Order: sequence, then structure tokens, then C-alpha cells
Amino acid sequence: MTDEPLDRRLLIVEDDAAFARTLARSFERRGYAVRVATGLEQLLVQLEDFAPTHAVVDLKLAGEASGLACVQALSARDENMLIVVLTGFASIATAVEAIKLGACHYLAKPSNTDDIEAAFGRAEGTTEVELTNRQSSIKTLEWERIHQVLAETGFNISETARRLGMHRRTLARKLEKQQVR
Repeated sequence: MTDEPLDRRLLIVEDDAAFARTLARSFERRGYAVRVATGLEQLLVQLEDFAPTHAVVDLKLAGEASGLACVQALSARDENMLIVVLTGFASIATAVEAIKLGACHYLAKPSNTDDIEAAFGRAEGTTEVELTNRQSSIKTLEWERIHQVLAETGFNISETARRLGMHRRTLARKLEKQQVR
């Protein structure tokens, strides 16, 4: 174990170096001891001498890697850890899987330090969430199905395209159009 403060230790799993650096500095100013990993392999190395109380995990990491595997590893390490998943590829399917695997909250990008810290504070569910009468459009349903299959395949684009019966390039174009950064 290191000499890090015991109350708030944050591990950021993010492959965008600039965003990770900005987020780390912002949380350090708020009194967190912060470490950064770019994927599952680095996360496991960090856990050898760092016991985070909080984690921020990007859903889609470099090389089509899934942040869901990171959520699972973190939750297995400490089931009381507060884990927030960030994504530019939000869908109901990936949100459900992230929560099942141990995340306490799921935020769509762009999210800032205030949003993330507020999500840590909302680890418990609430019945006060506003329900809407908005029906899903065909495009929304298609998008959610794509993300469900992406999550099932560990974000393997080729396998997802095969399961959906579409060409890989078509799927890649659809994903690029919906990408939020």
C-alpha cells in the first residue's frame, strides 16, 4: 500500500490522454489521490499498490476494448467502490450491463468533474427520477440494438456487424455518425 490519503482515492481508466490529465488535475484539486490507467492491463498493474475508493471508467477504450471489463475487475476488487462509467456511445444496453457489473452510475460525454462527483453522491437509486412519455424512434431503437450487440461482443465491430447482418463498413459509419465527444 502507498502513502495515499485513505478517504478518497480515484482511479481514472481513460485512453484519451488529454481528457484523463484534465480530469486527474481537477479531482486532485478537490482532494482526491488520483492514478490513471489507459486500459485493463494498466488498471491491473495500478491495483497492485493502489486501492481506489472511486473510479471513472471510459466505456470504449483504444483498440475496441471495453470499459465493462474494467468495471468488472474493479468491482471484483472492492464491491463498495463507487464506479462511474463515461461514454460517448450511450445506450440502454451498455448502461444496464455497467450497473450489473458494479458501476454506481453511467454518464454520457461530455461530462465534467462536477457531474462525475455528483454521480458518486448518487450511488443509491431514487424513485424521484422524472419519467417521460416520449416514445422511442426507429433510429433510437436501432442505435440501442447496435449498442446491445456491441456490448455482447466486447465491442468487436466485425462480430457485431455479422450478428446484425450488416457490412462492417456500414456499422463503422453508423458508429462514427453517432459518436459524441
